[in-house]
Amino acid sequence: MLSGGNVNDCSRFAHVMAAIRVGRPGPGRPRVRPDHVIGDKGYSSKAIRADLRRRGIGHSIPERADQQANRRPRGSREPRPVFDRQLYKHRSSAERCFNGLKQCRSVATR
Repeated sequence: MLSGGNVNDCSRFAHVMAAIRVGRPGPGRPRVRPDHVIGDKGYSSKAIRADLRRRGIGHSIPERADQQANRRPRGSREPRPVFDRQLYKHRSSAERCFNGLKQCRSVATR
């Protein structure tokens, strides 16, 4: 899904998740709920995490430093979001794919 350069990632997240179709091996309609979502710090918001939790989708999204600082005074009342570093390493393969597409002038986007 393409959007303007000045549109933040959080505002488009719901539209992107609604358009996802995970293919099945063999016959059958595609699933609309992925097993896991890997995102960068641009997707680190309470609303996105709550939406993923509500839909039962696991996620690996690092927290921004300001969110960690805001949570620190509350202590253990607000648990730290789970972050799986091993799964997050797979994000680089998707980033490399997009960077390769950007090099091709016929599909280059800004």
